[in-house]
Amino acid sequence: MIMATATATKSAPIPRQSLSAAVIERLREKILSGELREGEQLRQDAIASEFQISRIPVREALSHLAAEGLITIHANRGAVVSALSPDEIMQLFETRAVLECYMLRCAIANMKEEDFQRAEGILKLYEESLEKDSEVKSWGLWNWSFHSALYAPANRPVMLSFLKTLNINCDRYTRLHLVFTRDLHRAGQAHRELLEVCKKRDPELASAALWKHITEAGEYLREFIKRHRERHDSPSGVPEKSAERNGSRSRGNGK
Repeated sequence: MIMATATATKSAPIPRQSLSAAVIERLREKILSGELREGEQLRQDAIASEFQISRIPVREALSHLAAEGLITIHANRGAVVSALSPDEIMQLFETRAVLECYMLRCAIANMKEEDFQRAEGILKLYEESLEKDSEVKSWGLWNWSFHSALYAPANRPVMLSFLKTLNINCDRYTRLHLVFTRDLHRAGQAHRELLEVCKKRDPELASAALWKHITEAGEYLREFIKRHRERHDSPSGVPEKSAERNGSRSRGNGK
């Protein structure tokens, strides 16, 4: 398969005071709008030439975008735009919702006070991590650590192992969701609300809260990406100010 590469067209120079951040913002928008297509290779020298900067901030920007899940870095091909299919995203989150709600229902009856304390401790560390942009690579890991602490009392190690793999596949979307909504306080609060519901030890109430928690995140991401692509393909070519910048239409809950 012939792989397309990013063209080295000239853009306006980027201010020196925030080179990496500016490159991240520009490349992120190009990827989400579809200007940089899925599977397209991102060459450091071409990007540096386009933005009229050195390769160092480009390398830093690519590492950051890889942490967000927007690109994948291969040992032999370099950075490539990741596939972010809206339908694939929703299917992943729907699968999570079905299996994780079942696990939580099984776990509730076996939960002890120490299980709640362990989940509480993990949640505090997760909330601290959400306050630091430098911790973006860890957000998906903390998210799974919290959820798995709730599921462990179900005593179903095979299913828990499968769910871990599924969550790893969702990790980039989890981080992408949090990065773009920037509603990081809400992300922590949503998990805290889930923990409080679990403490009531009502399996149906807890599973209903978890279903809402996971599927709303998947729906938000699916629509978020669709809106970006529709804006990019609109005849006017003029993007309108929409809710994705502030997360006002859908609540970012960070899964």
